[in-house]
Amino acid sequence: MAKKILFCATVDYHFELFHLPYMKWFKDQGWQVDVAALGEIKLLYTDNKYNIPIQRSPFNKKNLQAYKKLKNIIDEGDYTIIHCHTPIGGGLTRLAAKGARERGTKVIYTAHGFHFCKGAPLINWLVYYPIEKFLSRITDTLITINKEDYRLAVKHKFKAGNIKQVHGVGVNTDHFKPLDVNQKNEMKKSFGYQPNDFLLFYAAEFNNNKNQKFLLQSLALIKNDVPGARLVLAGEGALLENCRELAIALGIGHMVDFLGYQKNIQQLVSICDVAVASSLREGLPVNIMEAMSCGLPIVAVNNRGHRELVQNNKNGWLVEHDDKKRFSNKIKMLESVPDLKVKLGKNGREMILKTYSSSKVLSEISKIYSVYMIEEEEPEWSVH
Repeated sequence: MAKKILFCATVDYHFELFHLPYMKWFKDQGWQVDVAALGEIKLLYTDNKYNIPIQRSPFNKKNLQAYKKLKNIIDEGDYTIIHCHTPIGGGLTRLAAKGARERGTKVIYTAHGFHFCKGAPLINWLVYYPIEKFLSRITDTLITINKEDYRLAVKHKFKAGNIKQVHGVGVNTDHFKPLDVNQKNEMKKSFGYQPNDFLLFYAAEFNNNKNQKFLLQSLALIKNDVPGARLVLAGEGALLENCRELAIALGIGHMVDFLGYQKNIQQLVSICDVAVASSLREGLPVNIMEAMSCGLPIVAVNNRGHRELVQNNKNGWLVEHDDKKRFSNKIKMLESVPDLKVKLGKNGREMILKTYSSSKVLSEISKIYSVYMIEEEEPEWSVH
């Protein structure tokens, strides 16, 4: 009988976006792969898919129902490994798997950026820190995706059996790759842009953390200096209409394209000139890694996740969250010095190939999995 792994998260598109290579890896090993999350997406490399009513708010009453469903699935599933993701999905799963762990199931949790970190609001520390520290006690391996979270978990003595860092979820560098000048110009035309349009790209949900208004305000400072600049924003969210109104009020409505939800992110990134990022908090942002893989320089607000990826004067720049003038000046510099743009973009691509490609990350995480895939052999972990 095939061994079984259960992947859990708050929503199922999390797996479609980030984890299919790892699910395929298990299928290639002959394992049964099940998924439990909110949503009805038909996922590749999946034997059984469970739609669980997990809610993002820890205080939503539907999470009690989600917990009961998860517990039934886990108790009846006889899983060798459970790998959970996202704060609420990961928390409910670990609670529901408590009995299964006592029977030998191994539970792995990937923290895609702790909600508590340096500079985070006090409420985040009051709510999420004690929860995550408690849940670490019922976690066999805690995986972090950046150095700061790893150091925080070690410093605060999280009680997981093992604490590991991996380099994110990986980027398909064959899919996200640079275009030559002629390809990029032709592709720009197919999207309705001109070859000399200077495209700034950001894909994110419109919310307070992603902070798109900072990008709009920065662009407004150089609307006369870089008239060919176009800010290309992909995504939806509660603040989308507010940002539309702000763009008009700033006199840059004609320079901003609100694209909504997009499935062709790879093509959009590849036609752009610079990736910009304004979020206040990140774990290890995939949108930045994809842009680097496509050879784009990065101008980003300084935060934990961006610090992991962006090195000043090597592949872009980090700018403080309130320094719109410096942010806009960096964009203006990249537009006026094409050779610099190319150099920074090339350096970013090399960084991804060296450390953050899907193959590199799969190698890292498969080593964690493999320890628990060996029958009747207890791992001797240590934090290092």
